[in-house]
Amino acid sequence: MSDCGRHAVTVIAFVGSVFSPYYAWSGRRDPENHVAINVALYSAGRPRWAMTERGRGALNRSGASFRVGPSSLRWDDAGGLTLDFNEVALPFPGAGWLPGRIRGTIRLVPRGVTGTVFDIDDKGAHRWWPIAPAAEIEVDLARGGPSWRGHGYLDSNWGVEPLETGFRRWDWARGRLADGRTAILYDASCRSGTRRELALCIGSDGTIEQRTLPVARTLGRGTWGVERFMHADAHGDARVVRALEDGPFYTRAIVESRIWGEPVTAMHETFSGDRFARPLVKAMLPFRMPRRSGRV
Repeated sequence: MSDCGRHAVTVIAFVGSVFSPYYAWSGRRDPENHVAINVALYSAGRPRWAMTERGRGALNRSGASFRVGPSSLRWDDAGGLTLDFNEVALPFPGAGWLPGRIRGTIRLVPRGVTGTVFDIDDKGAHRWWPIAPAAEIEVDLARGGPSWRGHGYLDSNWGVEPLETGFRRWDWARGRLADGRTAILYDASCRSGTRRELALCIGSDGTIEQRTLPVARTLGRGTWGVERFMHADAHGDARVVRALEDGPFYTRAIVESRIWGEPVTAMHETFSGDRFARPLVKAMLPFRMPRRSGRV
């Protein structure tokens, strides 16, 4: 994920896509037959979204690279991660534009790399690694929007069961603090009824300090009724600055809050496992996540 104020971008590489209805309907037996690179560009007035699922014939990966059809991620010898993408963007709700191609390059250079992996549920079935809490990013778009530079973030999640099996919901946020530090907050309600909280203050060198999670503040409900919470100091507040995604089970936004005595602008997401578990919701997903056969 990355942003520079007016622009933001998120990229997610999937093997056994957790949000894929096709993977769920297949019985989740072959994750490498359900792969995708999701690119979401949020430039003011011109959002772009692409997430085409492909089969194993379009997959090629190694320890340093990951290719799905026409798009690829690769690590270079200088320690940077480069995404080259060439995808068809689907209509964005409320944006009023037709499908079109997005093409370009995104390069992320971590400032520091952490070495700690966390359980985000109560039984170790879902794990999370905040690889690079702070990074520099360059977005160079050949088609589909403006080019820009900003600050970024890189992490990885993996698990041995569906998200909706492990979680009723979660709220997550990542924001920059003073002196190059990063705040990352996880507040997860597990399906078992327990709650899993993580509040991390991470230095630019990757050093992790665990802190107390601030108080949960409501951000109201999204258009589809998903209730959202952001955390803030006892005498602080939280508000949505810009909504990026607003769906039936997932929201993403840029929010303002006050954390550990500092004002913070953060990327925020809410996931509702209860909503995602509904068959009707999964039946809606192919409209935003088409599947393509073949190698391209």
